[in-house]
Amino acid sequence: MQFLSLSRRILDNPAAFTPELMAQETTRAKELYALGILRQIWKRGDIPGATILWEAESLGEVRQAIHSLPIFKSGLLEIVALVPLEPYPGFGPA
Repeated sequence: MQFLSLSRRILDNPAAFTPELMAQETTRAKELYALGILRQIWKRGDIPGATILWEAESLGEVRQAIHSLPIFKSGLLEIVALVPLEPYPGFGPA
């Protein structure tokens, strides 16, 4: 099953986004991609944050992956939406 998350960075303390934290975040995103749970990721164009397409058996599995992200663990990331996705029926048989 696929899920879509929309997040925003909490910018109360921009200095908290250290190069070390950002490197840890990149490493963890690559690990989640290699595991097959993180399928695609985009940097938001409107505000600091990301949109991620996840693939997992359950919403709980996605939440666990999100909670493993260093920026989230640091309290610097807010999940604005976490939505289960269903196939669009318009592309299926009539």
